[in-house]
Amino acid sequence: MTPTRFESVTPDPIAYLDRLAASDLGRAYKERMLAELGVRPGHTVVDLGCGPGTDLGALAEAATATGRVIGVDRDQAAVDTARTRSADRPTVTVRLGDVHDLPLADGTAERARTDRVLQHVADPARALREARRVLRPGGRLVMGEPDWQTLTVDHPDGDLSLAYTGYVTGRVVRNARIGSRLPRLAEEAGFDVTAVVPVTPVFRDARAADAILGLERTTRRAVADGHFTEEAARRWLDHLAVGPFLASVVFYVVVAEVRPQPAPQ
Repeated sequence: MTPTRFESVTPDPIAYLDRLAASDLGRAYKERMLAELGVRPGHTVVDLGCGPGTDLGALAEAATATGRVIGVDRDQAAVDTARTRSADRPTVTVRLGDVHDLPLADGTAERARTDRVLQHVADPARALREARRVLRPGGRLVMGEPDWQTLTVDHPDGDLSLAYTGYVTGRVVRNARIGSRLPRLAEEAGFDVTAVVPVTPVFRDARAADAILGLERTTRRAVADGHFTEEAARRWLDHLAVGPFLASVVFYVVVAEVRPQPAPQ
């Protein structure tokens, strides 16, 4: 495949998460998630799939010195990084654990969040039931996930655009439609969904889009899997590299609250 100006080597996972958080998209949706979470002084907040601790500081500041923030992640390298980055915050703890089986007692927290984690897990419904379990009555969960079926990358050959999105949804992302399915899954897990907020970034710069979407890396995988021919991949990337360029995907912020238990008869 002819090389382009795009990134061809998969970045380190922690470096990628830091890159996304620093992007215009990352800042926009994370600020919205924090606002919707409504953390108050004294709250205990759980960050489910906290990664390298990107959001633990903002959560700790919202909960103040009277609150507590618990980060949970299954990746040891991410946990180690998060612990290092939050070492000067005594109200923050980071635990190694799986969102399917959280190392937390029932009713631990008033608030919980999960950020681009459920698209990758084996069983999103189970993870949501675990989030429900660790929240107290009146607790709130805020989730942020894309729906990759909405991914649009403009190209003169519309069939190539459809094929690219189809490959992302069918082969690259485990739970590619999770963003639009979150309200239903949350309701089934025992939450009341109080808000669904679409955040739709529009990329007009190919390099900026590639830093988040991995255009060439994904295309190379598609060729290796026989989804794209070498010739189709070349036409696809050559046009994206010279523009004009447009890409977008819908990112959903979903707010859910613990459903009140019926009063005993």
